[in-house]
Amino acid sequence: MQAHLIKPVRKVIQVLFVGLTFTTLYQAGISQAQAETAAPARKTFQIAPGPLAKVLSEFAAEAGVLMSASASLADGMHSQGLQGSYSVEEGFAALLATTGLVASKNDSGRYTITRKPVDRASPDVLPEVQVQSAKETSNSNAYAGGMIARRNRLGMLGDIDVQDAPFNVTGFTEEAIANQQASTIADVVARDPSVRRTAPSGDVADAFFVRGFPIGDNNIGEIAFDGLFGVAPNYRLMTDYAERVEVLKGPAAMLYGMSPNSGVGGSINLVPKRAGNDLTRVRLGYTSGGQPNGAVDVSRRLGDARQFGIRFNGSHRDGDTPIDHQSQRATLGALALDYQGERLRATLDLIDQVEKVDGPSRRPFLTAGVAVPGAPDNRTNITQRWEWYDSHERSALLRGEYELHDQLAVFGSYGLAHSIVDRLFNTPVIANTAGNTSVTPARAEFEVDRHSAEAGVRGKFDTGPLKHQVTLQFSQYEDKYSLGSVNGQAYSSNIYTPIAQPAQYVAAPASVTRRSENTLSGVAVSDRLSILDEQLQLTLGLRRQQVQSDTYSPTTGARTASYDQHAVTPMAGLLFKPWQHVSLYANYSEGLSKGDIAPAGTSNVGEAFAPYKAKQHEVGVKVDHGQIMTTVSVFQIERPASQTSNGRFAVDGEQRNRGLELSVYGAVAEGVRLYSGATFIDAELTKTNNPLTRGNNAVGVPRMQLSLNAEWDIPLLSGFTLTGGLFHSDDQYVNQANTQSLPSWTTFDLGGRYRTQLAGKPLVLRADLRNVTDKDYWAGASTYGTLSLGAPRTLLLSATMDF
Repeated sequence: MQAHLIKPVRKVIQVLFVGLTFTTLYQAGISQAQAETAAPARKTFQIAPGPLAKVLSEFAAEAGVLMSASASLADGMHSQGLQGSYSVEEGFAALLATTGLVASKNDSGRYTITRKPVDRASPDVLPEVQVQSAKETSNSNAYAGGMIARRNRLGMLGDIDVQDAPFNVTGFTEEAIANQQASTIADVVARDPSVRRTAPSGDVADAFFVRGFPIGDNNIGEIAFDGLFGVAPNYRLMTDYAERVEVLKGPAAMLYGMSPNSGVGGSINLVPKRAGNDLTRVRLGYTSGGQPNGAVDVSRRLGDARQFGIRFNGSHRDGDTPIDHQSQRATLGALALDYQGERLRATLDLIDQVEKVDGPSRRPFLTAGVAVPGAPDNRTNITQRWEWYDSHERSALLRGEYELHDQLAVFGSYGLAHSIVDRLFNTPVIANTAGNTSVTPARAEFEVDRHSAEAGVRGKFDTGPLKHQVTLQFSQYEDKYSLGSVNGQAYSSNIYTPIAQPAQYVAAPASVTRRSENTLSGVAVSDRLSILDEQLQLTLGLRRQQVQSDTYSPTTGARTASYDQHAVTPMAGLLFKPWQHVSLYANYSEGLSKGDIAPAGTSNVGEAFAPYKAKQHEVGVKVDHGQIMTTVSVFQIERPASQTSNGRFAVDGEQRNRGLELSVYGAVAEGVRLYSGATFIDAELTKTNNPLTRGNNAVGVPRMQLSLNAEWDIPLLSGFTLTGGLFHSDDQYVNQANTQSLPSWTTFDLGGRYRTQLAGKPLVLRADLRNVTDKDYWAGASTYGTLSLGAPRTLLLSATMDF
């Protein structure tokens, strides 16, 4: 690690002074915990009557503990709920008093629900046989505090406990998503210090940097849905159907297959909700600016053995946003069906998503040689009120798995997605430091069709003392991109004082022509080996990926570029547990990405380049302190880089990111929960075709990012939780010459929620104020030189009730 990576630590200290609120909350919780060492920690519960399984899940979630149980143990049982002050043990005892069940705690702090032991001395009683369900509820999968998941889906490896994963991975739970009042997954992952959101508030598509490398740009086809690329909506993913949002840091071509759009810094995977306990949940909300919203979540299990599940999530929002002269209308319907048989498990997900935006925010492009102008008022919208965006996204995914034997299973899936976009706007260009802009609006229609499939076999066996879990998988991804565009009349404006222009009518393009087709197919094999009761684990894998890509002329339809190449991407991960709650890990992984396409403004615009590899080395340590998880990781990623020289775009450079990641999450004390972390990155252009840029910092990568998120259950106000967030980003460069830069920024969030009952039904009231100080700032820069304006102060209110 280079010495100058240590320098930003001083800035962490400065920011922590600004975050005095979190320090106060933390110290208050510690003092409270120390004062209660003489007696078990107690908490006040107001859990409504209902099915026993549901009540137990709610109790475990509110108590901040992990719980697992057989799927059938509580069938047909009803509970009177729990009201009053209890310790965890007392609460379980009260809930299970007349059920014949008991809760036992293991060394890691997890509670398991089983039947009470029978009297073994009686000759008439047969020994009890317990069957543990392999599928845990979403609540039991949460780590202490409920914010972060204990197990995450790592592509073809399946679900793996955080302590057994030789990678740095974070899974945000359904509870955390709801408590954030997140409307898209961009709101969720922005709380991860290794992630930077590059699309401004009010934009029509989400984009990210992970470990200093971009994941798409207005094309989110590379976000996985239930572990498979090419299924999720292409431009924006809403959270209503998300049970978990996972961020895997580092390239993962072996695990997920090749990223469709050049993402090598990490992978984002959305795990959809499944039917659990019977649930009918209604949410009503409001966003400042004048936008009401509502959602419904209905879950049922059917059949004699409750083997059939159905879950529907629907939402609608319509109204003005906090951005000037901007309105949004979004409607979502998501249906999840599943079958859980003795040997066969199958799921079907259907998504229909419509979004309409008037006056969509845009990321202005900064002209070369112009110093970055100061950020305008964060409510300013340089898009005209008559410009608009309409999208319609449909997705479907069918999955199946069949156990041929207790140690052998076959699996397969098929998914497809269709995206249609019609819009009138374009990217403004900032011409000078006074903020003058020019833009030519364009009426454009996009169509994106994607198909994904996978099939494979997974088996477990032993060879002497070695345990193996072997997976063989075939996968294929296809996409077809079509576009038609007609330019309107150019106009001028200003980022500080936008100039209202006469409305333009631009006719729809006469045709929507094929622009590109891609097929990514591969065969992969992996083996998770373990020995000494999984104290030592080694994960090995290889994927052979075939890349076929064709681009076409927008005027003649003729093929203008084509390639058909293959590559092998290996992965190796080593994990050692010297003690039960400590994991030391190291990995080497590669990412394979489709070659870049020369952007507009270059002499070879539209030229497609061959695929390239990224290589990562990483080491880290994870420590489970019982209620607190801490992770430290050090990584280096090398990736070929694109650049423009003399007007021509080419992939003839290299970017090397070296970084240090620190994170802590869990229940730090009774009633105090935390998810916080910091990331330090030295992003260097190690190879360029210009000696003046060689050794410079990469575009859009701050040296340090900090995220502090905390919750405190106020002891004197039963059911009330105070929440807060602090987010900091160092300055970052806009161009490779490092002559244009964005200043550092720090923002705060504050909020609270209140859990109570209304007419005997659970009710949760939430209020969040984002960017409390209403700071105006440039949030970040993209690799293409566009700037993203930070979000204004925004108030979110919601009321959620279970029926």
